[in-house]
This record gives sequence, structure tokens and C-alpha cells, in this order.
Amino acid sequence: MQPIRLTTRAAGLAVLLTVAPAAASAHGDAAHGRSPPAAVVKEQKPWGIAGERKAVSREVEIRMLDTMRFVPERIEVRRGETLRLTMRNTGRVMHELVIGTPAELDAHAELMKKHPGMEHDEPYMAHVAPGRRGEIVWTFNRAGEFAFACLIPGHYEAGMKGTIVVKE
Repeated sequence: MQPIRLTTRAAGLAVLLTVAPAAASAHGDAAHGRSPPAAVVKEQKPWGIAGERKAVSREVEIRMLDTMRFVPERIEVRRGETLRLTMRNTGRVMHELVIGTPAELDAHAELMKKHPGMEHDEPYMAHVAPGRRGEIVWTFNRAGEFAFACLIPGHYEAGMKGTIVVKE
């Protein structure tokens, strides 16, 4: 019997799925040269679920800066509210926005250090090229304090993080 050989990408996926399934997440579609998926698979997460465009009650623009900061760094949301988060990368390097719990973002940031070329397409992530825009439509149906961050190696460690407070 021949041993199974994994590509670097497949090996990274295997590690991701076995070591930290809660951190398996994505970075959007535009930056990877793919068309967006026809239908978003809705999976309940502790911080909510993918939203419907027709249900958007408000838009929040988030600027991504090369100083490794988001503006704003804090967003307040009412439980049940669907937001269109529009990210604008005003810098000269790639940035991303990933929503999650602090623990999941920590775990995913560690995986990104080991596998910086990981490609994803989860609805709570957007990879945004310099000078471009990205978008996430998300329904925050669980109250609590959650986080968003840029998990590109070095960016998270430099403090490119923010907070989402979902109030009852």
C-alpha cells in the first residue's frame, strides 16, 4: 500500500480540521480571484449566523489601516440585528477581517502563522486587497462580547483587533 501524500494546502486543512475545528474559518472570495458562492451555507456560530442582504438594518464601514488598526475598533449591535460590515483597506498591504470569539481568533491566528497561504470562504471573513473593499453580511443573534481581527501573520500580534458588543 502506497502512503498518502498531502499537498501543503491539504496538510494545512487536515491540521485545521483535526486540531482546531472551531477555528476553521475563511477570508472571503474577491481577493482569491473566485466568484462568490451562489448560496451561503448558514451555520450558527456563537457570534451569530450569515445574514440575508434584504434583512440588513444598518451598514458599518470599517477602515483597515497599515498601522495595524481598525477604525472603529468597537461596534455595538442589538441582538437580532443584521449588519452589512463594509471593510475599506486604505493601506498598501493585504488585510482581512474575521469575526469570532477571542479564543477562536487566537487559535486561528496560530494556524495562520504555520499556514500563511490558507484560503477560505466562510461568510464571517473577508480578505481585502490594498485600496479595495470587502463586505460581510451578518446577523448577530446571540448577545455577548465578541471580537474581530486581521489574522494575517504579524497583523494580529501588532494589535489589529476590535470588539463587537451585542446587547439584548
